[in-house]
Amino acid sequence: MLEEVERWLADRSWSAADRPLDQLLDRKRAAGTTVSVVLPALDEEATVGAIVETVRRELIEGLPVPLVDELVVIDSGSADRTAEVAAKAGARVVHRDEILPRLPALPGKGEVLWRSLLATGGDIVCFVDADLRDFSATFVSGIVGPLLTDPDVQFVKAMYDRPLGGTPGQGGRVTELVARPLLNLHWPQLAGFVQPLGGEYAVRRSLLERLPFPVGYGVELGLLVDALHTVGLDALAQVDVGVRVHRHQDGQALGRMAAAIYRTAQVRLSRGHLVRPELTQFERGPEGFVPRTHPVDTEERPPMAGIKEYALRRVA
Repeated sequence: MLEEVERWLADRSWSAADRPLDQLLDRKRAAGTTVSVVLPALDEEATVGAIVETVRRELIEGLPVPLVDELVVIDSGSADRTAEVAAKAGARVVHRDEILPRLPALPGKGEVLWRSLLATGGDIVCFVDADLRDFSATFVSGIVGPLLTDPDVQFVKAMYDRPLGGTPGQGGRVTELVARPLLNLHWPQLAGFVQPLGGEYAVRRSLLERLPFPVGYGVELGLLVDALHTVGLDALAQVDVGVRVHRHQDGQALGRMAAAIYRTAQVRLSRGHLVRPELTQFERGPEGFVPRTHPVDTEERPPMAGIKEYALRRVA
């Protein structure tokens, strides 16, 4: 590990307990900083309600100053009751297609995160996946904390243990097999991130609006790499929030995710010729294995700062 990264681990890796909620509320009140929490959601009726209720109960209601000013669920086309459950729990629900309607929406998580900048107004934007179980409010307060207390920090990732089938540390298979090797080999300054692909992170809006967003699974790696090049390692941090329990993808879905992440890395390495943006997988049928070819996400949205609707909203 680079000496720079060893120093970073000592200076920019914290626990959620390092910043008590009272301290965060004092800093927030003094600075007048606003916080938006965004949950991108697709068919998450089983879990989104409990997450929204926890954020409202512990970080909005009953506090002298709400830590969270805005709680928004962006529904990316759910076929279940995700929107209804989220709204009943107290979130503002916005459908992906209602945001920036002049641009037809592309499928993918990154697309939803990019559009969320137009649907929110907080100085700090905190993203939280909507499939988390046993959700704790420290997933929000922990990663927002450094942004409220340290003006030099601009991007904070959550770190946590990821159990799989009851076994600690065995989740995050795409992280260990794809993302971590890529980062260690090509962006060794980022080798200290425990969960580089984790969906829980908080970022200053002033940075997010300057970054391109891969529309699919590559969004977390893309944002992290581009943030490094934009503001430098010392502006990045991570906070231990405990244990993350969520719905796990099957092996083929993980393969598609891995391909998108590799493609996102490759674009940033070359900014030129792309690898073939398709992935062929195999499924067993009645007469043997059948090839299924899937497109790999190849689209990226430009920095939001260059979108005219966003600029007009800022002026207004």
